[in-house]
Amino acid sequence: MKLVLAEKPSVAQSIAKVLGAAKREDGYLEGNGYVVSWCVGHLVELAQPEVYDAKYSKWAYADLPIFPMDWQYEVSAGTKKQFGILKKLMAREDVASLVCATDAGREGELIFRLVYHKAGCRKPFERLWISSMEDVAIKEGFENLRSGTEYDALYEAALCRERADWIVGINATRLFSTLYGQTLNVGRVMTPTLAMAVMREAAISAFKPELFYTVQIGLDGFTAASERFKTKAAAEAVKQSCSVAIVQKAECKEKTEKPPALDIKTICPLHGPVLTGDLGKYLNYYDLWSSYKAEEPEKVLVASASIHGHTRAAAHILAEKLRAKGAKVVEMDLTRTDVSYAVTEAFRCGKTVLACATYDGFLFPPMENLLTHLKTKAFQSRTIALMENGTWAPMAAKLMRAELDGMKNITVCDTVVTLRSASNAAAEAQMDAMVEELLSK
Repeated sequence: MKLVLAEKPSVAQSIAKVLGAAKREDGYLEGNGYVVSWCVGHLVELAQPEVYDAKYSKWAYADLPIFPMDWQYEVSAGTKKQFGILKKLMAREDVASLVCATDAGREGELIFRLVYHKAGCRKPFERLWISSMEDVAIKEGFENLRSGTEYDALYEAALCRERADWIVGINATRLFSTLYGQTLNVGRVMTPTLAMAVMREAAISAFKPELFYTVQIGLDGFTAASERFKTKAAAEAVKQSCSVAIVQKAECKEKTEKPPALDIKTICPLHGPVLTGDLGKYLNYYDLWSSYKAEEPEKVLVASASIHGHTRAAAHILAEKLRAKGAKVVEMDLTRTDVSYAVTEAFRCGKTVLACATYDGFLFPPMENLLTHLKTKAFQSRTIALMENGTWAPMAAKLMRAELDGMKNITVCDTVVTLRSASNAAAEAQMDAMVEELLSK
């Protein structure tokens, strides 16, 4: 039995179809001597600085630079389930070897190797190297599998790139953030790219038209023009010298022009649009994108998710307590609101209250969906308060905190409101304490 590991579910399905692995299981397909599964992108990532030393949980200029001596890796919070499936598949006794079928490139090689090493797998593996997902190409690729060791250099190059990004991003972001007193994200690729865009826009805005002169001769059906002259006298001199002109050759060609460049609409999917030609607005949104600053820092989003109404009712009580203290509050019931609206509102607000119940030991799906979207969009630099509901074993706060731990620079309030069904005096006392703590941050 061979375990084939693709990078995306869609690719895995295409490969499984060709190999005859038609039996669907949880997180993989099996059949005809093959088990085909997928990574869902980067399952394993470099650990955050605080994993190396607890002191790095607080950003301090004195702690820079940070250079790990022994690099550590963690399983991504949102993909632990799929990693667990892959680890079990690799450990199966009937799986004798693996096939790396991730994308044919440096990043694809890195994704497979990190999962392979993190799972503690020692079984031999081969490399599928194809650039087409057509059935014929997949079949031919499996007929010509290469030894995995042939791509060790590619893996090492990917490691260098990944660790260089970490060193530059972590250290430069913390350096500029501590120097300027606000979160300023800096990246090896992101920052130079944005800088080029801003400098180009500045050059366009600062452009000043200059007067020039040309000499034109009207001919039968077309006009011939000279080069540009900075002074009128130079153009006049050429004009006077052209009393007679002889056309030696004339050609007519079709010319295709590219359409005008579109205005830049979505530098940041949450804070766009940014219009070309408006440097002030461009720089404003550049700043919003690079630091993810809240548009309304003191505004509070109260988002609730529960199969029953007790959690929503308690969240409303908390919202009213916040309003009584003068806070601007927006309430959202995630069971009745599209997640895109909740994500947008979370980015606009500087503070968020997440109120959720558990469902069969897991977060209620709408809340889990919101947290997944926020993490995907690099939600960061916010203050979060947690409210949980559970009749006999409240654990939603712990689960939500685990998701938030994977986000950058998130401050979670110490006060947690714990409900056991409907709100009561004890819960409202916790709410009062939460309101004071939330508004003080």
